[in-house]
Amino acid sequence: MRITKILIAFVSLVSIFTLAACAGGNEETSPDEGAETEVDSNTDENNDKESNSHANMDHSSSGEVPEDLADSEDPAYPVGSEAMINANHMKGMDGAVATIEGAYDTTVYAVTYTPATGGEKVENHKWVIHEEIENAKEQPYEQGDEVVLEANHMDGMKGAAAAIDSAEEATVYMVSYTDTETGEEVENHKWVTESELTPVE
Repeated sequence: MRITKILIAFVSLVSIFTLAACAGGNEETSPDEGAETEVDSNTDENNDKESNSHANMDHSSSGEVPEDLADSEDPAYPVGSEAMINANHMKGMDGAVATIEGAYDTTVYAVTYTPATGGEKVENHKWVIHEEIENAKEQPYEQGDEVVLEANHMDGMKGAAAAIDSAEEATVYMVSYTDTETGEEVENHKWVTESELTPVE
């Protein structure tokens, strides 16, 4: 009888230790599983940010231009003609055949700015023209100059403080084209420089 009790007690202890070990093993794996989920979630968020970097860009516009913007007298691509776009300011632009809606002689800038509405800094945005700078001085700005933008190509652009990354005298074009990725019509897009266009063969 006494031996039976001892055996029962021994089996009970072994069972308890076995169950505790199993439970402990499960607890050890849980944090790892949670960490993997968190990493996957963070990766997805990063991918979303990258894919949406130009999500708020207005591909099309009303076609209105600043009153003091001068028409180009002898553009390489006259209004109504077609040209191939060789620029990748946004997806679906490079390789598209564009119709020229306007041609203007001005100073064109690449700029870096933080949106006035908040959010991540936008670096080397192409393009903003001289006439789209608030209280623009007569002479062109130079690399490193600080300005305030009046352009409204993207959410948060208008009113944003910006640094000039590059400046060049150029003929700029307002163009309409079909997005090569989505098939959507983009109307009166601002801006493409003459060096970013080639004749349609």
